[in-house]
Amino acid sequence: MQRKIAIIGTGYVGLTTGACLSYLGHKVVFVDKDEDKINMLLKGEVPIYEPGVDDILEKHKDKISYTTDIEKAVKQSEVLFIAVGTPSGKDESIDMTFFRKAVKQIAENINSYKVIVNKSTVPVGTGEWTKEEIKKHYKGKFSVASNPEFLREGSAISDFLEPDRVVIGVSDKKAEEIMLDIYSSVKSKKLVTDIKSAELIKYTANAFLATKISFINEIANICEKVDGDVIKVAEGVGMDKRIGPKFLSAGIGYGGSCFPKDVEGLLSISNSYNHNFSLLRAVSDVNRRQQERFVEKIKSVLLKVKGDIVSVWGLSFKANTDDVRKSPAIFIVNELCREGIKVKAYDPIALNNAKKELPGSVCFCNSALEAVEEADVLALLTDWPEFSEIDLKQVKQKMRKHNIIDGRNHIDSEIAKNLGFTYKGTGR
Repeated sequence: MQRKIAIIGTGYVGLTTGACLSYLGHKVVFVDKDEDKINMLLKGEVPIYEPGVDDILEKHKDKISYTTDIEKAVKQSEVLFIAVGTPSGKDESIDMTFFRKAVKQIAENINSYKVIVNKSTVPVGTGEWTKEEIKKHYKGKFSVASNPEFLREGSAISDFLEPDRVVIGVSDKKAEEIMLDIYSSVKSKKLVTDIKSAELIKYTANAFLATKISFINEIANICEKVDGDVIKVAEGVGMDKRIGPKFLSAGIGYGGSCFPKDVEGLLSISNSYNHNFSLLRAVSDVNRRQQERFVEKIKSVLLKVKGDIVSVWGLSFKANTDDVRKSPAIFIVNELCREGIKVKAYDPIALNNAKKELPGSVCFCNSALEAVEEADVLALLTDWPEFSEIDLKQVKQKMRKHNIIDGRNHIDSEIAKNLGFTYKGTGR
């Protein structure tokens, strides 16, 4: 049946979740305190970059509304999804400021039975805290649920509508029935569990995937020392059904809004319970060193004279997104600039966001070929499809010296070498 759902927060998770819920047939009201965001959405403009979200919002606009009035949104809805940001604090713990404010606003305005669903990534025990906070203001019946998201930027729509699993953490039967009804048309496994386990599943999944990435990057570093090929090593290991091939692509490390934050968040949770999660700390350390190693690779082929130019292809943390949060590319460019090296950079989508994170000395270019003009090194940092399709003959003609350092093993190494490039991949 059609449910009346409020989405509190119109960031990446909120907009994608709400759009997909409207696609499933539910009536959705988006609420956000940011008037500029709401005004954009009312005009049909989407404040995030995620393929397909704008199309769904437009196609199902008859079931969607937008407001800054949280009282109205809470009172007219049956199910309330909290999808506000929970960024890392200065000490790498989870900053719950926005989440606590959202819960307080719900508590002050709740007027009948509601299911309050946590979609944000929060510490274990947040569900219990939410219950107690609402009880301070409201004496009627309500339910709290945890419904972690597993959305990959660039493929979030398919991840929501065709997921590996839907995780639902509840403590009562009524909330379970409502949550299962909301997702009834999603054909995937539904895991119903207690709230604390649901809260921990998201952290565990991302921490494990980050571990796979750091592990294969360490293997790549060994391959470089022994003249092995990490691509073949990963292929052979990935054939093992117990391991699988995904997240075994060696590179410059993980980034984005989830993996770094969730790794540090789980470490913070572990510390708060006096558990020394040394394995996960090593994962984080390896990831940082992988980015530092890539900077050293670039510097090793420069003449170390004034006027060295490095061309950077890719600034987003991965392809098909404009997200530069914790992007290894941003770290690498900042380090190069700190060393006094001139950087010319290009990204198909993320230039505007990258400009906010990089110094004014960076020359931002409108094309990949413009970025390599007079460059001494081409450093590929994000595996956008267009970078593997560019004619390397044209690239060579425009460069001053012919060095390629491929942080994603994205360029055909044989073609590059046959054209006279000095090519260095990752773990090859």
